[in-house]
Amino acid sequence: MTSRSLPLIDFRSDTVTRPDDVMRQAMAKAEVGDNVLDGDPTVAALEQRAAKLLGMPAALWTPSGTMANLIALSIHLQRGDRFLAPRGSHVITDELGSAAWLAGGMPEPLEHDAGPGRPTPETLSAAIGVPRGPYYALRTPLLCLENTHNTAGGAVTPPDEHAQLVAIAKEAGLTVHLDGARIWHASVALEVPPAALTVGVDTVSACFSKGLGAPVGSVVAGSEEFVEKARRMRQMLGGGVRQGGVLAAACMVALDRIGDLAETHENATRLAAGFAELDWEVNAPETNIVQVTAPDLEGRLAWLAGLGILTLPSSGRIRFVAHRDLSAADIEETLQRVKTGG
Repeated sequence: MTSRSLPLIDFRSDTVTRPDDVMRQAMAKAEVGDNVLDGDPTVAALEQRAAKLLGMPAALWTPSGTMANLIALSIHLQRGDRFLAPRGSHVITDELGSAAWLAGGMPEPLEHDAGPGRPTPETLSAAIGVPRGPYYALRTPLLCLENTHNTAGGAVTPPDEHAQLVAIAKEAGLTVHLDGARIWHASVALEVPPAALTVGVDTVSACFSKGLGAPVGSVVAGSEEFVEKARRMRQMLGGGVRQGGVLAAACMVALDRIGDLAETHENATRLAAGFAELDWEVNAPETNIVQVTAPDLEGRLAWLAGLGILTLPSSGRIRFVAHRDLSAADIEETLQRVKTGG
């Protein structure tokens, strides 16, 4: 079998998963209503369940994580405000500048001097500076955290470090938003409930299509007052999906599968160990993301594609994302292809 005829093994993202028969049946049987006019019962049930899991009073379903984050930032920021976020955060690098263009905020990246994806309390304090300067000084009303941190290799922030950062932000009068697109992964890796990772934050987003297998959907959660404002903002951004229960049903099934993420973490660890045996420079994955450093990034990506192994570049490295549609056998097949060149 030539490399061109090899079955594709897709590591590009954990969003490439497809709904299985169980999820499709749930979607087909979903009870629905008009979610803009008078509410959709399945969407409402999902929002209540997600809010409870995340330890928040209320939640709002959105079509995407980018929209969920944009809604939060648009409510928390005024035009010309500055917000702080760890360097490489999704809200800075992967949302097409919507934080600045639409929410009106200017990002200030924080270095990862406490570990991958995590600033130290000292770095955060220095970045906040004097909370109330002269009228012509930048206002800094918001801190955005990310757990797990995507471009830092799916790195997790443990509850104690999270608490320190939130405490500093709150003492300075900042609002805190947590981009928890992959908070389910952090929860499984740290063996704590998702709500243990949202303590002290004002708002949090979470995604159902990254790792959990849903075809689409996220939530943004916070206070009842926040969600009331968020619902109007979602409509303004074109997120007023009508019979959204068809999609929310898939998200409900996804939530039943949070525990399955442990298997993807094991597969990522197995993949990284195999690469290390080949003397590849590779991170020690904390969740389901493996990053490989290659001197010729484009050349290595093309070589892997020739072997039927699909990957993407991330932070100057090659990113492999393990997910529920890849088995342990796929991991072994990947390593075998890399060892033999196809």
